[in-house]
Amino acid sequence: MKHKPNSKQTRRSFLASGVAFAGAPLFAQDVSVDPLRPPPQPEAPVRHNISSFRSIDWRPHFSSLRNGAILVDTRSRALHFWSEDQTTYKLFPSSVPLTEEMTRRGRTSVIRKVVGPSWSPTPSMLKRNPEWPAYIPPGPDNPLGTHALYLGWKYYRIHGTHDTRKIGRQSSNGCIGLYNNHIEELFGMTKVGTQVLLI
Repeated sequence: MKHKPNSKQTRRSFLASGVAFAGAPLFAQDVSVDPLRPPPQPEAPVRHNISSFRSIDWRPHFSSLRNGAILVDTRSRALHFWSEDQTTYKLFPSSVPLTEEMTRRGRTSVIRKVVGPSWSPTPSMLKRNPEWPAYIPPGPDNPLGTHALYLGWKYYRIHGTHDTRKIGRQSSNGCIGLYNNHIEELFGMTKVGTQVLLI
């Protein structure tokens, strides 16, 4: 006569196997390498900063919400948005620059909005990576994702990314990256003239 496991044993076995699977190393996944996307850096393990996200008030950072306001906190890797009429506040996880040298801080604004942006590496990027193409048209291979907010600083943008591994990491060449669905949402709420502060 076969022994039929009781429901507690079956559930325990299922949970144990689930924990074992969850503990499997991430490097076992098959990840294709793209020369235009920086490889994972040999830095400290990526901090899961979603739990450290917190709502903040706009007043310590902006004198008003005229045209709306975007605050990018490079330390917590989060982007905050407030609408001009104060009815909307959004908080998005973001990617930030790879190094301190690539990180620009201060005040600027959105000067241009583009759906389906094309991309050309900057002269300094081409110097570091001469094998990169000089131009990538809009589409799934474009590092700027589906939407881009061009800032008053040359070469700096808040944009989407098709490589979701980059969000929450130090992974960009200077820009601020968001998931494509988040940049699309932010794009719809901002306008040319929206204030931007990077801290």
